[in-house]
Amino acid sequence: MRKVTLFFCMFVLFVSFKTFTNKNKANFENGFIAIQVDTLFQEKISIRAIVIDKNKVWYGGDNSRFGSFDLEKKEKFEEHIYRDTLKLEFRSIAQNSKNIFLLSVGNPALLYQVSKKTNKAKLVYKEVHPKVFYDSMQFWNDKEGIAIGDPTEDAFSVIITRDGGETWTKVLSHKLPTNAQGEAAFAASNSNVVIKGNDTWIVSGGKRSRVFYSGDKGKTWKAVETPIVQGKEMTGIFTADFYDSKHGFAAGGDYESPMLKTDNKIVTKDGGKTWELVGQNQGFGYASCVQYVPGGGGKELVCVGSGGIQYSQNGGETWTMMSKDDKLFTIRFINRNTAIAAGYNKMIRIHFR
Repeated sequence: MRKVTLFFCMFVLFVSFKTFTNKNKANFENGFIAIQVDTLFQEKISIRAIVIDKNKVWYGGDNSRFGSFDLEKKEKFEEHIYRDTLKLEFRSIAQNSKNIFLLSVGNPALLYQVSKKTNKAKLVYKEVHPKVFYDSMQFWNDKEGIAIGDPTEDAFSVIITRDGGETWTKVLSHKLPTNAQGEAAFAASNSNVVIKGNDTWIVSGGKRSRVFYSGDKGKTWKAVETPIVQGKEMTGIFTADFYDSKHGFAAGGDYESPMLKTDNKIVTKDGGKTWELVGQNQGFGYASCVQYVPGGGGKELVCVGSGGIQYSQNGGETWTMMSKDDKLFTIRFINRNTAIAAGYNKMIRIHFR
């Protein structure tokens, strides 16, 4: 009886080991091991804001420029928005079913609605203030959208539309959590605002770096502390993404010391209520944009910035450099294996294999 029992136990262990090994092998094989890059266009331009609209990629750029690239026709459209002698820089972009929205940084802040059908631009919001500086913009649905900027008083500048972008109203500062001295946001890649359903997260940086959460589309807010590096003007969170309502990732670091890989990546598993450091001394230093891979179960991430194109298969614990290209500022996925990235003087399509 003992021999039979021993043999049975050894058999179970052997099968379990084979199953575990094959499972790990399958997970490894499903991950990316290489990329192929297609350059969509090159010109003298800085692009930090892109949005995917079916077969088109819309972008906002510097020198008052915006445009789109048709992935099927391989055609680029580009236009200028002239406003007196201002050279506008569009670092925020968002969309609903009919329009693209572009928001400039700096004073004055100018928000334009661009028709997807005619490409015509219309000014829908203007704000004049010495401290005005808008960083990021997203839509909850076809009617409701939000844009956030640095404080002009003692709280973030938050403007909201409830009528499809025709009008925008600034939220009174006393209805928002008070920002600390030196706490603001970074217009690095239009990823300071993340929306999943009605849930909204805003990330800050600078001398204090926190996450601000709203579960009711911007009506009420709560602030949460984070362990990411902070305390100097150019430190903190530069970018964030959520896979679902619970799993999120934020990154940044020290812009003035872009090779430092410690205290620059944080993760949440409870919807942003708590955050913990991850990936210490791994992967990249300063990060410009991070995005979850669609269908990756909240484990796969891609980041662009000073560390090139980096990929994680385990929630940010370890990273693999897929490319040394450090001239990309922003990235968005079309599907699991295809993403569009843009930055210094170019827009590219990345095929993950």
